Amino acid sequence: MSSSKCPEYNSVIVLGPTAVGKTSIGVALAHQFNGEIISADSRQTYRHLDIGSGKDLDEYTVDGLQIPYHLIDIIDLPDEYTVYNYQQDFYRAFKDIQSRGKLPVVVGGTGMYIDAIVRDYQLVNLPENPELHAKLEATPLEELSARLLELQPDLHTKNDLNEKDRVIKALEIIEAKKAGYDTTSIERPEIKPFIIGTTLDRPKIWENISIRLRERLDNGMLQEVQSIHDSGITWERLEKLGLEYRYCSLFLKGDLKTKEQLYDELFIAIRQFAKRQETWFRMMEKKGVEIHWLSHNQDKKARIEEAVKLLQQLSL
Repeated sequence: MSSSKCPEYNSVIVLGPTAVGKTSIGVALAHQFNGEIISADSRQTYRHLDIGSGKDLDEYTVDGLQIPYHLIDIIDLPDEYTVYNYQQDFYRAFKDIQSRGKLPVVVGGTGMYIDAIVRDYQLVNLPENPELHAKLEATPLEELSARLLELQPDLHTKNDLNEKDRVIKALEIIEAKKAGYDTTSIERPEIKPFIIGTTLDRPKIWENISIRLRERLDNGMLQEVQSIHDSGITWERLEKLGLEYRYCSLFLKGDLKTKEQLYDELFIAIRQFAKRQETWFRMMEKKGVEIHWLSHNQDKKARIEEAVKLLQQLSL
């Protein structure tokens, strides 16, 4: 299966909460269907965030074959990497993979990244115009939608007219262009994804999170965070990365007194994060995004087989 041979779909997305084996499934699909991976993980974009972000780059080798991956290790701290940056880099990677007759396989759990691609967020680096924004916020959605449709009659996603924040952003972009502000960005390629969701029953996710957290602590996660700080990255910047980097920083600063306290608080935070991820994916479904969920109670091998069968059944 390659992007040039499938009229209905030209890419695959594998999404789900943390610690459910998304990477293994995505890599297996890329191996089976002549694909390359595009990561959708907000922290794996950063170099040197290895153990804490769970890069596990050895997973990208199957039967001795290296599966190419994109948008991992592309930026250095302390720089900020935004959803806009991701969207633009994604479009570049997507076009590059397609140009070589390969299938883009997106893998990750950063819901906003995936949503920005699937639902075509209108993102630009806009100048601040609080007066215009306040005026638009005070205007009824019906009036805003009518104005946008008048200014942009070829709007390809009419569902956007039902979401006030997206209508406001579209109108702000139009006004910025009128004022001569450069809103140039990479043109969005045609993205027709077949979206596969994978998760597990809650107790199994919690178990996986616990095992993985213990492994990361045993494998040098604290040393990794200390090394990054020693290289000149502030504790504040590390904490801003969240989860492992936040709590390890708190421990190394002395705000958390014992490794067990570190484990306990981080374990709770990662569980809460997994719940937020699941909530985000349900929100995407409510907004019309179709996600084909794999069976929850199967092991990784069985879920890979199920995912392969799903793609084999597509009308190519």
